[in-house]
Amino acid sequence: MSSEIGFIGLGNMGWPMMDRLLAAGFPVVAFDVREDVLAKAAALGAVRADSVRDVADRTETILASLPTPQISESVVADVASGSRVRRFVDLSTVGGPAAQRNHAALDAQGIAALDSPVSGGMHGAQAGTLAIMVSGTRSEFDSLAPIFEVLGRAIFVSEHPGAAQTMKLINNLMAATTLAATAEVMVMGVKAGLSADVMIDVLNAGSGGTHASRDKFPRAVLPRTFDYGFATGLMAKDVRLYLEEATTLGLPVEMAETVQRIWEQTLRAEGPESDFTSVIKPMEKTAGVIVEGGHR
Repeated sequence: MSSEIGFIGLGNMGWPMMDRLLAAGFPVVAFDVREDVLAKAAALGAVRADSVRDVADRTETILASLPTPQISESVVADVASGSRVRRFVDLSTVGGPAAQRNHAALDAQGIAALDSPVSGGMHGAQAGTLAIMVSGTRSEFDSLAPIFEVLGRAIFVSEHPGAAQTMKLINNLMAATTLAATAEVMVMGVKAGLSADVMIDVLNAGSGGTHASRDKFPRAVLPRTFDYGFATGLMAKDVRLYLEEATTLGLPVEMAETVQRIWEQTLRAEGPESDFTSVIKPMEKTAGVIVEGGHR
């Protein structure tokens, strides 16, 4: 595998991943549609590319971190026409069907596709502690170990195209549910006169503790910073993708439909670029309370 890496998509997740690869000594050829971001990447030491096709003509291994299935498929169409690319690692969350279409388009050109969605948010990307779910050819997965080790912990899911995407949607439906549920009970407790700090302590000491109560609330909700690093629009998109896939499989989705309504309400109220910890804000507005820490 060539040591030179292509990286497409330098957003909240892609930027810190590219930064870690540069810091680890990997030469990176980078592309983003935003000129100012691309200029900053070049200032850090990345080689700028003029287009997706340019990246695919200059590197054998391409990583991409993209916001939607539609953008991922558009990028793959350009990557597939590249003259040098040999493997495409999609770190985006696009859902199983889109991943399978991407796999087919790339396989037709002799390019290996690895679905590699990540979990851990912007902080995980910065710290190199992401959980990376990977499906694709096992030998390609093994060959990418030096890259994955810089980004976090890679877990091989299956050789079946799209399997890692399904795993990621399951993970994010759980994350979306626990964050929304924690927000709802915290609002209820504060409305009833309980201390937000004490509630978090009790939840985390008991059976009600979740990743939301242990990490997201102390870091971004109680201090009212709402800066955990994952967008409301992306979470709403992931919940929609889960519902689409589960419905296609003929599965019950009552819980997921309820969670979706909460996230769509947050999306309308707070906007797609708001931090996903803002899911509590419409609930607070309805209850007439603020869930804030530091008041023991």
